[in-house]
Amino acid sequence: MPDLPLDQVRTLLAVVDEGTFDAAAAALHVTPSAVSQRVKALEQRTGRVLLMRTKPVRPTESGEVLVRLARQVARLERDAFAELGLTHGGEPTRVSVAVNADSLATWFLGALTRLPRAPALGFELHREGEDHTAALLREGQVMAAVTSSPDPVPGCSVRPLGRMRYVPVATPDFVARHLRGRSLRDALGVAPVVAFDRRDEFQDDFVRRLGDGAGGASASRHYVPSSEGFCACVAAGLGWGLVPEAQCVPLLRSGLLVDLAPGRTVDVPLYWQQWRLDSPALAAVADAVTATAAESLRR
Repeated sequence: MPDLPLDQVRTLLAVVDEGTFDAAAAALHVTPSAVSQRVKALEQRTGRVLLMRTKPVRPTESGEVLVRLARQVARLERDAFAELGLTHGGEPTRVSVAVNADSLATWFLGALTRLPRAPALGFELHREGEDHTAALLREGQVMAAVTSSPDPVPGCSVRPLGRMRYVPVATPDFVARHLRGRSLRDALGVAPVVAFDRRDEFQDDFVRRLGDGAGGASASRHYVPSSEGFCACVAAGLGWGLVPEAQCVPLLRSGLLVDLAPGRTVDVPLYWQQWRLDSPALAAVADAVTATAAESLRR
């Protein structure tokens, strides 16, 4: 099995992060020729093409494996330097996490407040849909993720967190204007709907489950790419949508929103995936996230 020189692996990471060979050369204080030679040597060692020479440069599937390795090595180096007291005073340990918008808006930040003040931690949160956060782990862009997938990304461990419940809601006025006098399935097929973005098929799947699995929600829709904005859009009467239970329960109690299908909530299982590293900072974050999820999510 060929060994992997760390200078070549780090160079590959620099090219991916900087986007071009020239920018990587400037960041590493070497010539662009040296960067190109190191990448070619690494491709020859592994017998695989590691980079797509696009603008910006992107890793191939094999390249993603080595990019993830490079980030993990860098993480272990920083932890080791911190334990040896070789870091700059007060420099926080950086922890990158991918988290879905609804978790970020409801329970996730509470987990971060559980962490001790020392050692100092700096969080880099990547907001992404729970169906897509695992991709950031696979690409090596984050160390951990809240995801809907129970299947571990290579090199990662998985913990179940619980289930986030969603309720189909709209305003009473919206119901009177759009949903009276027809079946819920037919009404939701034409009534204005709120979606997170163009990849969001959550509402469409709900409507399909009401009927024979065909069709979906109306083509008349609003795209609102934030959890708080999504809930506010529904509460403003612009459309109906599936809103996290934690956000909509107070509005249901006050009468500002109504449940469109009592008893037909949707539960989304969430999992915590993280790199398999002996990192005290990452372990502390995982414990805090798991404990907060146990209090906030449905089992």
